[in-house]
Amino acid sequence: MDLTRKVAVVTGGGKGIGRGIVEVLLEHGARVVVAQRSPLDEDLAADPRVSSVATDFSSTTDFSALVESAIAAFGRLDVIVNCAGIMIEEELASTTLAAWDATTAINLRTPLLLVQAALPHLSEGASIVNIGSIEGIGANPQHAAYAASKGGLHAMTRALAVDLGPQGVRCNAIAPGWIESDLSEAYIDSLEDPHAAREELRRLHPAGRLGRPRDIGHATAFLASDMASFITGEVIVVDGGRTARLPTPS
Repeated sequence: MDLTRKVAVVTGGGKGIGRGIVEVLLEHGARVVVAQRSPLDEDLAADPRVSSVATDFSSTTDFSALVESAIAAFGRLDVIVNCAGIMIEEELASTTLAAWDATTAINLRTPLLLVQAALPHLSEGASIVNIGSIEGIGANPQHAAYAASKGGLHAMTRALAVDLGPQGVRCNAIAPGWIESDLSEAYIDSLEDPHAAREELRRLHPAGRLGRPRDIGHATAFLASDMASFITGEVIVVDGGRTARLPTPS
């Protein structure tokens, strides 16, 4: 895949899945603007192919400055990766309006508003990649707001593909499964038997391992490339086969 002429904006690109996406895009020649609240780490900050824009997705509703910063840094905009997201766990009976609003603001509202701001600069062949979740297809306990936001993002992906197709702009989503990260490792370590929990998680995956941020990066790079020029409106599940496997007693 050759992304040497492409410039991408990646929200939440400094850590976790977003960092894996940025690393793979760079390896394929893209230049990347990372938008997130925290500063870049030393490695990314020292890379001349990377620019950053401080952005608080919980409150920002005007992303024109972010888009203009990307154009100023690299002269064009070809790819938008909506990766920034949050997950709040609450019992259904105690799910608060604040938690609902915070989740949908970042996971669902931000992708729409960023695409709107970018539209004047997206030429034919541009690609939008939304990072959804297998929880937009199924759900875990206490995740009503999160699952709703990701299911909505999947539906919006299809709508954007329909609306932007005449402009030659594609829009797809990736639905990651369990991806190793600092947060997921902290969750496993908090359980009574972390080793047993990890083994059980691996057993759920026909691929025989848990996902890594770069797995999502490779899928993103493909969707951003011209190799995917006839793919739009799709939600591609990247979960090591977890949702394909029917549960059986162990």
